[in-house]
Amino acid sequence: MLTLEQIQMRDPFVLKREDEDCYYLYGSTDPDIWKSKGIGFDVYRSRDLLAWEGPFPAFRPEPDFWSDKNYWAPEVHAYLGKFYMFATFKADGVCRGTQILVADQPLGPFRPHSDGPVTPKDWECLDGTLWVDAEGEPWIVFCHEWVQIKNGTVCASRLSPELDRAIGEPILLFSAQDAPWVDPVKGGAGYVTDGPYAYVCENGDLLMLWSSFREGRYAQGIARSESGNILGPWVQESMPIFENDGGHGMIFRTFEGKILLALHSPNNTPDERPLFIELEEKEGRISAIES
Repeated sequence: MLTLEQIQMRDPFVLKREDEDCYYLYGSTDPDIWKSKGIGFDVYRSRDLLAWEGPFPAFRPEPDFWSDKNYWAPEVHAYLGKFYMFATFKADGVCRGTQILVADQPLGPFRPHSDGPVTPKDWECLDGTLWVDAEGEPWIVFCHEWVQIKNGTVCASRLSPELDRAIGEPILLFSAQDAPWVDPVKGGAGYVTDGPYAYVCENGDLLMLWSSFREGRYAQGIARSESGNILGPWVQESMPIFENDGGHGMIFRTFEGKILLALHSPNNTPDERPLFIELEEKEGRISAIES
């Protein structure tokens, strides 16, 4: 068994399984996701969020898989009886994008489901997440990366009912510079958007977690949909919920009813670790509970 402090991971994502009374923890688990050849994604399992079994190999590429690097940010969602992984991949001469994989169980093995990325082929994209709207229609929410457009954006595209392709053109939700707290990176080279994740509050308010940089450190921000649906308009919170060099978060509820924010901190490799922060929610607002 391992503790979170023993697990090197970026972009943590927790899948809670009521039928198994346990949690699955996914993330970017290659030792160096920036420079090394892609190995795959590992998954860990726990009943109490403290002691973790694993790692188990959730995804390993076949020899003819198109991507060989930047295996980033896997999310796993239960949908229509199967488990779908949304993950970022890259290859030389091919734009980074989110591909969808599928498995029959949370441990995998996950296999390619979509024909390559479902994000636009000529866009540098990352960090796709699944959103199912009030009508039951699936969407992918993702980032159009700052390295291509300087002011990174968060966009949404409809998905086919089978989750194997995008339908229609992507729709702009907001940009990094819409948030007053965001600072540029690399001496003004651009403004980062990372890790969007939609969360519905108990009162029905729709929030979007996403990450960028503030004063040189990775930070976790929040936007709010004024309409209550994924197309917004989105209004940015004036300050991040976490700015101590951590981010790419998601929110889940424990079996005991606690609300936890999962993110990684610090942001430098190889020191990044999954971190769970307890939240309180009041009238559509979330804040960290002081420990």
